[in-house]
This record gives sequence, C-alpha cells and structure tokens, in this order.
Amino acid sequence: MIPHQTVLLEEAVEALLVKPEGIYVDATFGRGGHSREILARLGPGGRVIALDRDTQAVAAAAQLSDPRFAIAHAGFGGLRDVLQRLGVGRVNGVLFDLGVSSPQFDEAERGFSFRFDGPLDMRMDTSRGPTAAQWLEQASEQEIGEVIRRYGEERFAKQIARAIVAARSGGPVDRTRQLAQIVAKAVPSREPSKDPATRTFQALRIHINKELEELALALPQCVEILGGGGRLVVISFHSLEDRIVKQFMRGQAQPGNLPVRLPLRADQLPKPRFRLVGKPVFPAEAEIASNPRSRSAVMRVAERVAA
Repeated sequence: MIPHQTVLLEEAVEALLVKPEGIYVDATFGRGGHSREILARLGPGGRVIALDRDTQAVAAAAQLSDPRFAIAHAGFGGLRDVLQRLGVGRVNGVLFDLGVSSPQFDEAERGFSFRFDGPLDMRMDTSRGPTAAQWLEQASEQEIGEVIRRYGEERFAKQIARAIVAARSGGPVDRTRQLAQIVAKAVPSREPSKDPATRTFQALRIHINKELEELALALPQCVEILGGGGRLVVISFHSLEDRIVKQFMRGQAQPGNLPVRLPLRADQLPKPRFRLVGKPVFPAEAEIASNPRSRSAVMRVAERVAA
C-alpha cells in the first residue's frame, strides 16, 4: 500500500503566491497536504477553506485544529454556495487537485481498484448516489459501452459492455475482481504493463462521480470568486480533465467573442478575465520515482485579471 503523498505540493502552493492575510480555497482536501502547506505560509488573518465530498476526508480534516481553517462536505461544483454560506466574497486563490487519492485507491471497500477484491462501489461520496454495481445492473449495453468508450477511451468498449451484460444475466456484477476478470476475457489484446481493466475502471469511476461535469461547473465559478491577481491552480491526472482545464483557461485568456466586423476600437473590446501563467508543470523525475502515481499529473496556472 502506497502512503498518501501530495502531488506537486511545493509547485502548486508556490503558484498560488500565498499572501499572509489572504483567503485560499483547497477545493479537493484529500488528506490535507496542500491545505497544511498553505496554512504554514499564512499569517494570523489568513484563511483556508477546504471542500471534499468524501466523508472520510472530511473526518480526517477534523484533526486539523487551526482557527484559520474550515472544511465543507461538498463537491467542488458547489464552490460558490460554500463560500456564500461562510460569508466569503472574493478569494486570493483556488487550488484543484483532481482525481482519486491514495486512501481511496488502497481501501478495498471503496471499490476503486481491481488490485483488491471488494464491493464495486466507486463513489467518492458514499453517503449518496448509486454505486457502480447498481448502475451496471440497470444500464443498457449501449449506455455501458458509451461510458467506457467516452471516459476510458477504450477501443474494446462494445465487447466489454456485451460481456458485462452477459455476465449479469447469471447474477449481479458487484465485486471489483469479478468485473476485472470479465473485462480481461473480453479484451482481445493487452497494452504492455497495463491491466486490461484499467480503462474500464477509470471510465466507471468518472461516470459514477460525474467528475468531468463537476469540473465544468466549478471552473466558471472561479471567474466570479477570484479577486484581481488571484491565482487558479489545477492539477489534472487524465487527458479528459486536462483538456477541459486547458480549454477553459485559454478561452478566458482571450477577449470576449464579438460579431465579425463590429466597429469597435481596441480599448472597447472586452478584456480577458485571466492571463495564463507559465507553461504546464509536470512532476520531476525524483517525485515520480518516490510516488509513481504522480507520473500522469500536469499542473496549469492562470491569474485573474483585475476588472
């Protein structure tokens, strides 16, 4: 079992340009690595507001007894609502560390990994919503295939969906290794050093937790809540996530779209809301060696332009 290691810890917090009296949002608390590092750089008047939809992460946050820190049990799609409840208007930085944490992967009961046999749950928030097993029980073969193709980018999605539907006719598909075995038999070829079930498990997890939808909801909220000069820092672990982040940041760094040939002077054009900061940042070789799960990480940074 790999202990939880916060990916790009120093790089992410450095990118926030932490001000001693600033207010910062850790939109994905996990086990609090980023929150603790931000708190270490804050003065007495600073604040960290963290969110996480995993009840275990929220329970772990209770150990962080610092009056400058607050935790909310919420997905980051509810970022604006959380800040409103706390009476917070503008903030100085927002950090997203997307994907699944090591504790989630390494607990068999959570159902995220085929390395252990456990219930096929996959919910980040175990207090609500259907499990992966429940969804597989009622979804059509076409729906299953589309999810696996779209979110797993799996070329054998149709074959896997057909095999799952055939298997469930003999009883529920509700265990992680059971599903991994079904996928392994359905996939005619294997990628080197990758389990054939990897893409299917990834796709189901993304779908069950509506991860891409949450991200698409959360990013525009950062335009509203970040003050001028505030930083948006996002660490992604999957190409679909990174594509959403990249397109959002690039779009917000361009002037607003206007009808072609509209007679406006340059100073009348809508101003960009963000400016891009630096190039994408990847983990160094030393970090990848000590934490192999960091190898797919990419960090992007944008700064809110003052209105």
